[in-house]
Parts: sequence; C-alpha cells; structure tokens
Amino acid sequence: MENTVTNLIEISKAAGEAILQEYGKTDTVYWKADDSPLTRADRKSHQVISSELKRYYPDMPILSEEGSYDSYQDRSQWNAFWCVDPVDGTKEFIKKTGEFTVNIARIENSKPVAGVIYVPAGNLFYFAEKGKGAYKWDRSRIDSEPNMISVRRLDKAQIDIVASKDHAGPGVRKLIDALPDVRTKSMGSSLKFCLVAEGQADVYYRDIPTFEWDTAAAQIIVEEAGGSVRTTDGELLSYNKEDLRNPAVICTGSHPGFWLELINK
Repeated sequence: MENTVTNLIEISKAAGEAILQEYGKTDTVYWKADDSPLTRADRKSHQVISSELKRYYPDMPILSEEGSYDSYQDRSQWNAFWCVDPVDGTKEFIKKTGEFTVNIARIENSKPVAGVIYVPAGNLFYFAEKGKGAYKWDRSRIDSEPNMISVRRLDKAQIDIVASKDHAGPGVRKLIDALPDVRTKSMGSSLKFCLVAEGQADVYYRDIPTFEWDTAAAQIIVEEAGGSVRTTDGELLSYNKEDLRNPAVICTGSHPGFWLELINK
C-alpha cells in the first residue's frame, strides 16, 4: 500500500477545496427521499474523489454515499474497495459550524486498512494505515508536521463522553445518566471518533444507525491510535455487508469491556 495515505491526503484536500467553494452559499441544499440533506458540495466532492481514485487506482471499485451502489451479488466479489463519504456532517456544513469532514478508507477483506479524515474548514487531517500508527496533521500552519496520536487511559474519576449534536439516541442518555459526574462533549461528523483517537474523550456511543462510509476511515484511525470501534455485542465492525447500515456503534479509547458492560446492563 505504498503511498496510499499520501494519495488519499491529496485527494481529500482537492475534495475539500471543492466543498469550500460552496460553503456559506444559501442555494445549495436539496433533500433526499429520506429527508436527509444533500448539497452541491456533496456532489462536487464525490466527483473529485471518484475521478482521482480512478486515476490512481483504476481497477478498484468505489462505494460512496453519493454514488450508485452495485448489487450485493456484485459487491460480494470485492476483496478490496474504497469506502467514501464525500461530506460527512452535511447538517454541520449547512449550519456553517465547520464540523464537517471528507472520509476516505481502503477496505480489504471487510476491514479498513487505511483511512483519511479531512476537515476542510480547518485544513486538518487525521490519517492512519494498518500497522503504522495514527496521525493528526494541522496544515493550517506552514511549518507543521504530522504528529502521532493515541487514546488515553481510562480514569473513572474524570470521564469524557462525546455525543452527536443531531443524532444522540436514548441509549446515549442512559449511558450519561449512569455516570453522574461524567463530562460531555458535543461534536459533528466523524470528528467524534477523532476526539477519542487523540485522547480528548474516552468514549463515543452511537445508538442510532450509521452507514459504512460514516465509520470506515474513523475505525482504522481509532484502532491505530490504540482504541476500538465495535458493535454493542463486542464485535469489530465489518464492511461490504449486504445491508450497508451499521448496528449501534461504540468507539472506546481503552477498556472496551468496561463500556460494553455498562451499556448492556
């Protein structure tokens, strides 16, 4: 996979530039059949990512939120593919919070092996490759270099839970209520996973369904930082399922058993 992450960084950067061309405009929002928002930025980012991935890797299929999906019969033959969310956090993009990302992951044998999360509004990257660690790179500073990140050790006296701004379900409230002194942080898009990966939070629990492109890049980053992204049954997430929706997801920095026991009470 030589140069994979380097290529993904540059591709996500180009997609981010296309996204920012639409940032702050008021006439870019459309609505899908499921009432979720879609913007011109989503479409432009998808086009950039798809064309660039095909240029670098012409034989590797792409599974993108904004693309057309192959049938499972065809997808089941894929040993490796790209899993892409052109704009993760479209609601944050519309609200102009800056908390939206570009997510690109390489999947092999149903598991993510490389991934990049790019924050266009901050020119900030999180990236990882299997066996090579996880990194954060603030390219808003000219002299910056990638810095390795890692999850933090669990201190039960000082617990931070990160939750979705728009999609926190009843299970999240139950978890917060079970820990009376817990501190909560609210964040949009895949940045919630990144807070755990860089040791700014202990856990992110998502009991409302996500899709594979929402978690793929984040999973390899969290894993390479020393954490895990699992179902509430304790299984690692798998990819290219017949149903592209994920079950409830719990992202932990350390001691996943502690969190699994707590949420399954």
